[in-house]
Amino acid sequence: MSIGVILSAPMGPIGILCVQRTLNNGRHSGFFTGVGAAASDLFYCLLVGLGISLVIDFIEDHVNILQIVGSVILIVYALYMIFHNPVSQIKENIDQRGDHWRDMVTGFLFTLSNPLIMFLIIPLFARFSFPLPEYKFYHIILGYAAIVLGALVWWAVITFFVDKVRSHFNIRSMWLINRIIGIIIILLSCYGLVTGVYAYLQQLQVI
Repeated sequence: MSIGVILSAPMGPIGILCVQRTLNNGRHSGFFTGVGAAASDLFYCLLVGLGISLVIDFIEDHVNILQIVGSVILIVYALYMIFHNPVSQIKENIDQRGDHWRDMVTGFLFTLSNPLIMFLIIPLFARFSFPLPEYKFYHIILGYAAIVLGALVWWAVITFFVDKVRSHFNIRSMWLINRIIGIIIILLSCYGLVTGVYAYLQQLQVI
């Protein structure tokens, strides 16, 4: 459970997205976005746990390209967030009430676009000694289930508290929050883009 919480806790782009959706569309929208993120975390945990060295080697060999592509994707989404009117977003949520598949899928893809999280999972697995060779099959299954449970508990707590203050925001303030969050994501993504391009050029020995 600790691994699941630690993977989810940093307020990165997916955390900001969950907060934004909770404020705009309600707690369930933010939580199901977190469910998608937890599924993506589980996918990467399985890759690390199963020892798929081919995937890890690919990420190590293309880490700069992946960082550049991931940063561009985040910038595009942030621009959408800045210029998208929350009034229409809330109307869409009312029209699609009860259907949270889109929230889960986008949460999954958003987190999946950052394979560098595997480099956080590897030391976490080492720190918590999971999985060990002497573990039985059901121990490992319970371990992965606990990782997902830890992530879901985190998203449930975050969306609960954000939803409590949601009533203090009107449409104008939600639009302002969207813009502020979008700008934060752009700044973080631009930093990742610049460092990724610089490292890639160094790898090519251009600079």
